[in-house]
Amino acid sequence: MCGILASVNHPFGNETLNMIAHRGPDDYGIENFDLAGNKIIFGHRRLSIIDLTSAGHQPMISDCGNYSIIFNGEIYNHADLRQKLPSVNFKGHSDTETILYYFIHFGIKSIGNLNGIFAFAFLDKINQKIYLVRDRFGVKPLYYYHFGKSLILSSEIRPIRQLVSTTIDKNSLAELLRLRYNPSPHTLFKDIKKVRPGHYLEYDLQKGTLLENTFISPVIINHQISFRDALQQYEFFFENAIKRQLLADVEIGVLLSGGIDSALVTHYAQKYYGKKIKTFTVGFQEQSEANELIEAQKTAEFIGTDHYEVSISSVQFSTILRKCISIIEEPLGTTSIIPMYFLNELVKKHLKVVLTGQGADEPLGGYPRYQGELWRQHLPAFLFKAMKALSHQITNEKLYRASNSLAEKEVVKRFDKIYALFTTEEINSLIGQSANSSIEKIKYFYELLEGYKQKPVEAMMSLDLRMNLADDLLLYTDKVSMHYSIETRVPLLDNELVTFLESLPYQYRLKIGQGKFIHKKFAEKILPPSIVYRKKKGFSSPTDTWFKSNVGEKFYKMLTEPGSKFAGYFDIRTVDKIFKQHFQHKLNKEKQIFTLISLYYWMEDYL
Repeated sequence: MCGILASVNHPFGNETLNMIAHRGPDDYGIENFDLAGNKIIFGHRRLSIIDLTSAGHQPMISDCGNYSIIFNGEIYNHADLRQKLPSVNFKGHSDTETILYYFIHFGIKSIGNLNGIFAFAFLDKINQKIYLVRDRFGVKPLYYYHFGKSLILSSEIRPIRQLVSTTIDKNSLAELLRLRYNPSPHTLFKDIKKVRPGHYLEYDLQKGTLLENTFISPVIINHQISFRDALQQYEFFFENAIKRQLLADVEIGVLLSGGIDSALVTHYAQKYYGKKIKTFTVGFQEQSEANELIEAQKTAEFIGTDHYEVSISSVQFSTILRKCISIIEEPLGTTSIIPMYFLNELVKKHLKVVLTGQGADEPLGGYPRYQGELWRQHLPAFLFKAMKALSHQITNEKLYRASNSLAEKEVVKRFDKIYALFTTEEINSLIGQSANSSIEKIKYFYELLEGYKQKPVEAMMSLDLRMNLADDLLLYTDKVSMHYSIETRVPLLDNELVTFLESLPYQYRLKIGQGKFIHKKFAEKILPPSIVYRKKKGFSSPTDTWFKSNVGEKFYKMLTEPGSKFAGYFDIRTVDKIFKQHFQHKLNKEKQIFTLISLYYWMEDYL
C-alpha cells in the first residue's frame, strides 16, 4: 500500500512527492524518463507490507528498461500469477514485481486477472503509452489532471493542486448535494478527475490523448443454482477470500464492529492467522443507537481475540471534523468519517494492516432501500402514489425518501430519487443550480452492467458496489487509514466472492423484511444467534442527537453567518430552514447538515 505521483511535461520534486509521505513512510523514489519528446516523472512513497527488502522498491523498472510501474495496493493472487511466468528471474517476492512482468507478457488487458485492490501507472516505452488503472470496486483512489500534452496523476488531490490551479465545478457541487458524494470521474474541482472503478485510461505520449476503457463485465444471474448449492459455494468463496488476504510480511488485525460481517471476517482471520489476532472497535461516550462497544466486546470474547476499543464524545466530534474533511479532500455526507478517524488512531499504536467487514451490504441487500424495491414488485402502484401525496407528513428520513421515489416507473430516475440527499427544489434553492448529472452517472453503470436484463433490486445492488461504495465509503476509509499509514483490506470485495454473489438470484440474497439472507444462513454454522440476528446499527455517528444540542447550535451560527466562502455559494436562508427543520424534529436532517458542514470546511481550506 503506497502513494503514487506521476506527471508528463509537468516537473515536480521531492517536496511535492512528500505531500503524500503519510501513504508511504517506509521508502520513496523518483525516476525521470524522456520519451516521444515528453519529460515523464514517476514518483512513489512506499508502505512496506509484502517483501520488506529493497527488491520491492519503486518506481520499478523492468530488466529490459522498456517498462516501469508505480503501484498502490495489494494483489492477493500474485503468487498464482507468477506461476504463469516461469521464464522470469524474479529478484524478490513483491506483488509489484509480479504484475510488472505479468503485463509485459500478457498485456494491459490482463488487468481482469488481478484479484486485489490497486491504483497504478504503467509506462510502456515500446508503444509509447502510460496506463492509469483503478481496481474493480474502486478501493484505491486515483486522481488525474489532463490538459493538452500535460498529464498529472496522484493517489491524492493535494499534489495536483500544488502543480496546477483550478476552480470549483458548480455542476459537481449540485451532484454532491444530490448524492452526498461525487461519483467518478468528477470531483468538486473543475479540472481534477478520478479514474472510474474497474476502468483504465490509456494516455498516448505522441498524441497527448486520453482514452477510457473498462474491464467490468455485465452481471449475469444464474437461475439454475439451488439454494443448497449456493450456500455451500458461498462458504467456500468466503473462507478463501479471508485466507487470501492474510498475505503479509507484517502483523494483521481486524476492525470489529458489533455486526455479523466483521464477526465472520474475524472468525476466519483468527482461524488461519496462526496466533491471537488483534481487533479494534470504536464507540461513543453518550448513549446512542450507533454505539456498538458492548456488542463488539461480546463478539471478541466469543472468537477469542486480543481486543482494543476507543470511545468518543460530541466534543471530540466537533473539534476533529475540520481536520477529517481536510484529510478526505472531498466533502461527503457520511457521518462515519469521524469514528473511522479515531479507530485508525487507535490501530496506529499497534500495527499497519487491518481487515474490515465493508462491502457486504451492497451485494447482499443489507440496506433499507433494497426493501423498497422488493415491496414495489409486490404492491400495486397506486399505493406508492398515495405515499408520495402524503410525504410532507412523514418525519422518518428513510420513509420520506421512499415515498418520494417508489412511484417513479423509470428505473434510473427512481434510483436517483432513492439516493437523493437533497431534493431538486432544495438544491435549486441552496445554490441556484440544477442537479442533472447524477442521473447520467447512474445510467452509465446501469447500462455497462446491463441492469435492464436484471430485476431492479439486483441492478441497484450492482450499481451501489461501483458507485457509492467506491466514492463514498471506500474513499474516506482509504484517506483516513492512509493518513495514519495503515493499509485497510476489504476481503468481502474479493473478486471471486463478489462475482459469485452477483450471479445469485436476489431471492437468495434478500427477502421482504430480511437482508443478507444467504449470509446469515451461512453465519449460523459459525456464530451464535445473538450475533447473527443482532439488530443492524450501521457504522455511523449519533449526529441526529448531537445536532440538536449545543454542537448543532455552534454549526448553525457558523453556516448562517454572511461573509464566509460558503455564503458566497449557498443561500443562507435555505440553510437556516434546513437546520430549523432538524431542531424542531420536523424531519431528521443530520446527513444534510453534515454535508453542509463538510462543504463549509472544505471551502475554507481548499478554495
